[in-house]
Amino acid sequence: MNQIPLQTVARTLQIRILRHNPRDPASTPRLETFKVDEADAMTLFIALNEIRERQDPSLQFDFVCRAGICGSCGMIINGRPGLACRTLTKDLPENITLAPLPAFELIGDLSVNTGKWMRGMSERLETWVHNNKLENLNIDAIEQTMEPELAERIYELDRCIECGCCVAACGTARMREDFVGAVGLNQITRFRLDPRDQRTDAEFYELVGDESGVFGCMTLLGCEDMCPKELPLATQIAFLRRRMACTT
Repeated sequence: MNQIPLQTVARTLQIRILRHNPRDPASTPRLETFKVDEADAMTLFIALNEIRERQDPSLQFDFVCRAGICGSCGMIINGRPGLACRTLTKDLPENITLAPLPAFELIGDLSVNTGKWMRGMSERLETWVHNNKLENLNIDAIEQTMEPELAERIYELDRCIECGCCVAACGTARMREDFVGAVGLNQITRFRLDPRDQRTDAEFYELVGDESGVFGCMTLLGCEDMCPKELPLATQIAFLRRRMACTT
């Protein structure tokens, strides 16, 4: 005799959100609680949209792709950095607390300006291919070949979506505002591997060979543990340290 599976009872989620508008002099940081009826396959992104559409249209949070690619919806979820669009509410308790990512300029509520931080880091570390031959590039020429194994290693590092979760989870970034974070060191490794980049190890050392760079990392592994793309960030930092140590 076939047994009829018991229907699970839908939960009512209690979502506490840290609210604050830094541009409003009358605004003070506070926690507000919203109730949301959980649905099948609900993500935090869906729950937040439910709140904004049906309860409080002033709630601020960011999203673009809804597929874990753009990195816009990074936030602190029950004390841990994560992406709202990739976090299923069924994997969380009924009581959920959300806060904006630390280390970044607060726009309002759960929205932070990661783009400003990432652009400043990229300009500081010059994260683009440095090759004098590119000035006279012939777009009709055959592409420069690359070994598949090396291309795969570079592609692995290029999967970073700059969501800011690694920076939010970093102890050094909490103490040093000038620390480039795992995301910056990951980019340096990417261009160090790229055969088209003509920079030497000594030139890379000038960019990250100090405590604001590779030697500031305390190896707490928070960056790798919290990376939503599961990038081997600790491995890249160790690789850079060996290269920088050989340079000195």
